[in-house]
Amino acid sequence: MQLSSTPRGARLARLLAVEQLRCWGLPLDAPAQIVAELAANAVTHGRVPGRDFRLVLTAGAAAPLRIEVTDTRGDREPETAGRGLAIVGALADRRGVDRGPVQRKTVWAEIDPGAG
Repeated sequence: MQLSSTPRGARLARLLAVEQLRCWGLPLDAPAQIVAELAANAVTHGRVPGRDFRLVLTAGAAAPLRIEVTDTRGDREPETAGRGLAIVGALADRRGVDRGPVQRKTVWAEIDPGAG
């Protein structure tokens, strides 16, 4: 899903993620909080006027739920001073950052099946 880099876009990311997770029959609480934090970070710290951010959710029967948020500020590290990524770290089994393509970064988190 591609969403506007605004507070409204961040809220919409969470709502759409919850609906998708519900359709997949997956737990909602931890993944919804992770999406909310990553989307808020993308809007607050990764925003470039006129450019959107992207939310991708992937899951499989035995594969972890993977949440990815891509913004267009590849030149900036994810904001770690606040509580957002600390919350993500506490809720996710793994998290990280992938660089590129140019001018983009993807912050991701994974939750193993049966967790969350």
